Amino acid sequence: MFSPDQENHPSKAPVKYGELIVLGYNGSLPNGDRGRRKSRFALFKRPKANGVKPSTVHIACTPQAAKAISNKDQHSISYTLSRAQTVVVEYTQDSNTDMFQIGRSTESPIDFVVTDTVPGSQSNSDTQSVQSTISRFACRIICERNPPFTARIYAAGFDSSKNIFLGEKAAKWKTSDGQMDGLTTNGVLVMHPRNGFTEDSKPGIWREISVCGNVFSLRETRSAQQRGKMVEIETNQLQDGSLIDLCGATLLWRTAEGLSHTPTVKHLEALRQEINAARPQCPVGFNTLAFPSMKRKDVVDEKQPWVYLNCGHVHGYHNWGNKEERDGKDRECPMCRSVGPYVPLWLGCEAGFYVDAGPPTHAFSPCGHVCSEKTTAYWSQIPLPHGTHTFHAACPFCAHQLAGEQGYIRLIFQGPLD
Repeated sequence: MFSPDQENHPSKAPVKYGELIVLGYNGSLPNGDRGRRKSRFALFKRPKANGVKPSTVHIACTPQAAKAISNKDQHSISYTLSRAQTVVVEYTQDSNTDMFQIGRSTESPIDFVVTDTVPGSQSNSDTQSVQSTISRFACRIICERNPPFTARIYAAGFDSSKNIFLGEKAAKWKTSDGQMDGLTTNGVLVMHPRNGFTEDSKPGIWREISVCGNVFSLRETRSAQQRGKMVEIETNQLQDGSLIDLCGATLLWRTAEGLSHTPTVKHLEALRQEINAARPQCPVGFNTLAFPSMKRKDVVDEKQPWVYLNCGHVHGYHNWGNKEERDGKDRECPMCRSVGPYVPLWLGCEAGFYVDAGPPTHAFSPCGHVCSEKTTAYWSQIPLPHGTHTFHAACPFCAHQLAGEQGYIRLIFQGPLD
């Protein structure tokens, strides 16, 4: 999408601001990434700045006057206070920033099309029947074109007419300095982790971001009319590991700098080959187990490792201990006799979710996605928004709600007997 910049300067790589990665996908969308709809979106410096900043404020407009102003060929935000009064804030070009817009709409102003994440969905058809709660023009990210390339997030995006409309029912207010601000229907929530996105990271506090980029405590419910309290000591500046929730999908922001310390897909592939080279065996069938290649991450392979989630003993697939009265879900581990779910193991292929480059020794429960110990420990303590007013920890690779005491287990492999 930003290839013209590369064509003009073939020797000069474009500046990358960062990447947005949608939680719940293991390296790509179920039916493959297509155009602006994909599981990972890189933000590059644009050939020409397209950022905007507020300029003229028109107060006490009639709806007709407001329409005339917003019809101009420039960006504007309209705040409808009543049927008789609308405040319109005109926005002017800003040569120092680039703007990127995210939402459910496939119209041209949206750079990154995001649809509702259905936990564990294997195909796009699984997600189509859901009534979407993601806004068509959900949010915008403004990046400074000069170092340190700061990225800031704002609720709402400009539509095809370059307008943002906050209707009578939307939460909106006049700020102490006479400016207008407001919230979108379901809101844009952001959580900045403490200590960045590293093995020492701890979850931060979820906040709501307004249309003008101010920070607020959460409303009582997602779409309540009453805004939360303003949090003046916090900003809308994104940092490595910031989570952005659009009420239906959660995005992880990774800075270019942060990604440079993250394992690559090649590194994950080397770890896969290393495990397979150790020839782990099934303690029952004595057959050698092997993680399938990353390209085959949805089809269960005959050599695929399986795990008993209560104890962590890794086996090949077998029918031992499958007692009918347990309705086929729970199985008894032949090694330690503990009873619990028995699931195939899958390697976590989305490198951007890893907090370190450690070996894949742990698995999320109940889905069986495998990654490093510190990565499972990190995501198991992150409360992710779910629905309109609940939070729970989930596997970043498939969005399944985590189960069990910790939400993950240590894997116990048996080596070859020879």
